[in-house]
Amino acid sequence: MTIKRNTIQRTLVLDTVKKLKNHATADEIYDEIVRTHSSVSRGTVYRNLNQLVESGDIGKIEVPNAADCFDHIASKHYHTKCSICGKVLDVEMEYIKDLEKSIKNSSNFEFSGHDIMFRGICSKCKISN
Repeated sequence: MTIKRNTIQRTLVLDTVKKLKNHATADEIYDEIVRTHSSVSRGTVYRNLNQLVESGDIGKIEVPNAADCFDHIASKHYHTKCSICGKVLDVEMEYIKDLEKSIKNSSNFEFSGHDIMFRGICSKCKISN
């Protein structure tokens, strides 16, 4: 097991993800960081985001047809994506830990987990449309 150093940049990236609390993309996180720390490179932010995901400090949401998002909540949970503005939000429901066990598996596929992304329209878009 490789132990990662807790660098200033890593702490800065983690603090930014926690501060934003909005399922930000890597570019949004980078843009936020360079406002106050102009010497931090995009590559440094991307590398540290991936390390923070690997260490379990933050979550990564693979969003269909959009950039991946990073979540300040590292525990398993579900999300919804607004069909109009693309915003990703948490869904308030219990994570179904063993959902894979209920799948009829005729192809002998080996499941390792699941992510569920619900679709809908957020309250802000619903009001403006």
